[in-house]
Amino acid sequence: MQQPKAGLLPLYLKLYDDVNPALREPFGPFMDAIARGLEERGVSVSRGEICRVNEEFAREVKRFEEERVDLIVTLHLAYSPSLESAGILAASTLPLLLLDTTMDASFGQGVSPERIMFNHGIHGVQDLASVLRRKGKHFEIVAGHFASPDVLDRAAGIARSALAARHFRTTRALRIGPAFEGMGDFAPPDAIIERVLGIQTAQIGVDALVAEAAFITDEDVREETAADHKRYSVEAPEDVHRRSVRSGLALRKCLADGNYTAFSMNFLEFQSADGPMDTVPFLEISKAMARGYGYAGEGDVLTASLMGALNKAFGKTTFTEIFCPDWEGDALFLSHMGEVNPEVAGDVPRLIEKEFPYTPAQNPAIITCAMRPGPAVLVNLAPGPADTFGLLVAPVQVLDDTTVAEMKNAVRGWIRPELPVELFLEEYSVHGGTHHSALVMGDCASEIVAFGSIAGLDVTTL
Repeated sequence: MQQPKAGLLPLYLKLYDDVNPALREPFGPFMDAIARGLEERGVSVSRGEICRVNEEFAREVKRFEEERVDLIVTLHLAYSPSLESAGILAASTLPLLLLDTTMDASFGQGVSPERIMFNHGIHGVQDLASVLRRKGKHFEIVAGHFASPDVLDRAAGIARSALAARHFRTTRALRIGPAFEGMGDFAPPDAIIERVLGIQTAQIGVDALVAEAAFITDEDVREETAADHKRYSVEAPEDVHRRSVRSGLALRKCLADGNYTAFSMNFLEFQSADGPMDTVPFLEISKAMARGYGYAGEGDVLTASLMGALNKAFGKTTFTEIFCPDWEGDALFLSHMGEVNPEVAGDVPRLIEKEFPYTPAQNPAIITCAMRPGPAVLVNLAPGPADTFGLLVAPVQVLDDTTVAEMKNAVRGWIRPELPVELFLEEYSVHGGTHHSALVMGDCASEIVAFGSIAGLDVTTL
């Protein structure tokens, strides 16, 4: 996970300064509490000066843009006329969160009239939101007293959503080999993916990994295998482990050299049983997801880019597929050939040898585990008609692991959506869901919905 950065923009009315400059002094501790609350929730805060008129808003927004904050968080200290700020905020490419809160939690019938001055900013929010909507500027909004348990939690979650959107739209994706022949759901042309979503894709062959492997030493392999013994329960034979590490370190170097943030591969491209790339680097793929990379199988850079963005912002995200339905148990089985983010494991991941009959390449070592039980979100990026893209967001519960010993050699997880499985699968396909998805651990569906909206995707919650 990376830390999002927010620009905190306080809004005020110049008339109040003209009448009584001392009126703004009590707002200092209020702004401090907001900034501190966001920072305690993992958000880095760049604090803007109090703004009242167009020129001041222009200066602070420009500074936020230069600092490359992930979003602007507005804070109405008092009423602030929207036309002083709306044009500047609408013109900025930075995402926008309106924090609709006040100094006091209570404003009942027994309140003193002097407290009006410190608690009337909400109609400034209404003025600004209305004008922004007319201008076509997307914004998120969180309303409530800042000391309530969930208000700043929600604001911090939206900051992570904005971070994910930034990563998504600046993805540098690598494809190793062509996309799997005949798979069409995830495969709009790269030119469309770049034009619409901003994702840049490069494609290489396995020969490029062979060239990178020339820089991998025996000592590099020894150090990495020793580290694996500390991280995982290593059960694979030593030779299988070593060859998987060597091929994986070549992939690792390739990703770092190209400054890629997401990648995919076609396992059928690995045709050699000899040389440094004599096995498919499934092991390194799993490790790369644990380090924050995005990944998807079969040449799918679209899902890989989604996964990388979610992984950076929310952590504990893995590539997966809906494999089999459990009609009677009202659940779905998730799996894939040999790739899983070990950070989602419910127990110590096992490192085992996997039979690989699909090409002449030798058997790889893979990480296998069950996904940790608890709340999670299944997320799918679905290409739509006329070069559009939709985001399907499904809150789910990850269920307990299998009791069948033989099944424990598989990458696995069982999930239960909120809809009955039959209805879920119908709605999933009606909305164009592909057979590749990301699973994000934790109760973060609302933040992922916000990510989709900020990224300009058509969001559907299942």
